[in-house]
Amino acid sequence: MEQGRDGDAGLVIRAATPDDAGVLVEFNRAMARETEDKELDPVQLRAGVDAVFADASRGRYVLALSGGEPVGALLLTYEWSDWRNGVFWWIQSVYVTPGARGKGVFGALYRHVESEAREAADVCGLRLYVDLENERAQRVYEALGMAPSHYRFYEVDFVLGGK
Repeated sequence: MEQGRDGDAGLVIRAATPDDAGVLVEFNRAMARETEDKELDPVQLRAGVDAVFADASRGRYVLALSGGEPVGALLLTYEWSDWRNGVFWWIQSVYVTPGARGKGVFGALYRHVESEAREAADVCGLRLYVDLENERAQRVYEALGMAPSHYRFYEVDFVLGGK
């Protein structure tokens, strides 16, 4: 992916590289603390981040920088849809640093990803999941044109457990 500038927010949006793994680990740890009150094991998390860089089929990270400093990131993963004969890109591990919130960082990341997705012949849409109580995030997603799905998310978590 080529480096790009988002004019609205004055941000540089680019593909993350293995050199960004430390920042991505810290962003993920902070996000888990804030959203789920979970303390992630940094060694296990680093191995998970590194695994994405080692195998592109697992996903890819996108980073937002302001003044050369990382202020936000997200992970894209992929889900095949037989109904659509295409791939959904799942937006995951979204994090914006506290000082950059409310300044269009996620919007810039989203618009960048959406533009790439619309240009890719095999992508049929974007998806993400959000905590039911995170109303602020839901308002942001809806303002960007996303709509709530009629699906409910279920899981069995063999590593971190569930609520």
